[in-house]
Amino acid sequence: MVTLPASRRTAPMVGLGAQLVLLTLLWAAGVCVGVAGWLAGTAYAVVVWAALRSGLRRSCPPRFGAANGVTLARATLVGCVTAIVAQTLAEREPVTALVVIAGVALALDAVDGKVARRTGTSTALGARFDMEVDAFLILVLSVFVSRSFGAWVLAIGLMRYAFVAAGWGLPFLRGPLSPTREGKTIAALQGIVLVVAAAQVTPRWISIALLAVALSSLTWSFTRDVGRLWRARP
Repeated sequence: MVTLPASRRTAPMVGLGAQLVLLTLLWAAGVCVGVAGWLAGTAYAVVVWAALRSGLRRSCPPRFGAANGVTLARATLVGCVTAIVAQTLAEREPVTALVVIAGVALALDAVDGKVARRTGTSTALGARFDMEVDAFLILVLSVFVSRSFGAWVLAIGLMRYAFVAAGWGLPFLRGPLSPTREGKTIAALQGIVLVVAAAQVTPRWISIALLAVALSSLTWSFTRDVGRLWRARP
């Protein structure tokens, strides 16, 4: 049985505790979190705790690292966004807190990678953790935005999960993919556009146009990745 050093063993529990504290503070402050939000945020926190703990046991990195700490902080903010979205679906609460917290989580996305490179702590687990946090944030935001702009917006959040599901039946889709600048830019675009649409700071037709551009570019990116994996198949 693999025994983790204290810092790696306690990091998932620290994240879980921080998530519960933030949810409690939001609830106490009356900021868009009630029973539905609390349950959704807690369920999310437990899943993140279990997945991160399992990942650390399997990969056993030398230390948790500052970059993973930033990603864990982002994951905690995403848990708050999840709770707020769940509450708004139940009661149509205001969206100011959602926009602010999601915006901070997106801004921190530019931090963890730089920290990992500067400290020499880049790991496969850290990259996967970062990617999963990004993907879930986009999914949650697309669920929220789809209420105002239509179910087609859900395709933005579901596309990555559909790609993973397709890999169960098409093994070549599970091959390694090197990141590209275009892919990173398009991925960042999704979150920005969804937050802008959620905030409703632009006329409706502009928001629809931005969402359509985001979805089109994401479709192009995934289509290109499928082509790259097909050409690189054994």
